[in-house]
Amino acid sequence: MGWWSRGAAGRGGFGGAALLVPGTGLVFRMLPMLRVFSVAFWAFIGITSPVFFLGALVIWLVTLPFDRRRVVLHLYSSAWATCYVYLNPLWRLKVRGRDRLPWRGSAVLVANHASLVDILVLFGLFRPFKWVSKREIFKIPVIGWNMRLNDYVPLVRGSGASVRRMMEHCDRLLAAGAPVMIFPEGQRSQDGTLRAFKNGAFDLAVRHKVPVFPIAVHGTGRALPKHGLVLREPADMRIEVLPPLDPAGFADTDALRDATRQAISTALSAGK
Repeated sequence: MGWWSRGAAGRGGFGGAALLVPGTGLVFRMLPMLRVFSVAFWAFIGITSPVFFLGALVIWLVTLPFDRRRVVLHLYSSAWATCYVYLNPLWRLKVRGRDRLPWRGSAVLVANHASLVDILVLFGLFRPFKWVSKREIFKIPVIGWNMRLNDYVPLVRGSGASVRRMMEHCDRLLAAGAPVMIFPEGQRSQDGTLRAFKNGAFDLAVRHKVPVFPIAVHGTGRALPKHGLVLREPADMRIEVLPPLDPAGFADTDALRDATRQAISTALSAGK
């Protein structure tokens, strides 16, 4: 942490300092350090993940006979993921409204998606749920293996057959009392603007008669934009769990979808 001073950089951190004094060359001195730090950070994840995975494998074997929903394994995975958030000196994370999420019972959790970091910070909810994630992530050694141990749900974007399998998998999970977590935009936003929501998550909620929990994720796009793996400016990130929406209170799936998007959009606007 010695190479970065909040006082010297100002409230905006590296990005803010560079923007406040354009043309001084400051950004050119900062970027090499950010690149070096980014390499070190991703290397740290790569080196430590196999160790965490061994722990996950032990927990899976020990708890499999009595923890069919794999809640203990998911909470361990949550600790694994969020340790990288809290150990990163560029990032700060706050979680609001966590108590709204159920420990037991089915639900559909939906969040906006602006950055790869969203996945790490949403693990910070420390509540049981099953991720719906693109299949490419499941192919990553160690990380993908842990996702399969957790019975998370793979999806091939743009494949109708994969979407059907994903919905069937989510049907089984919801029927067993496991919440599912979905990014209804379908992919990360290019510029942080909230994209249109797809219907899948809301169709699940309507058919299973379970609540939808809108979740607003703030600040992750500043930490790591969509393209590239070089970390950017220091980021104050925040997860905001909003009041649940009961499908019974809406005329149809479209109305539930639109109300959920509006709730997240309003929270994001208020948080700027």
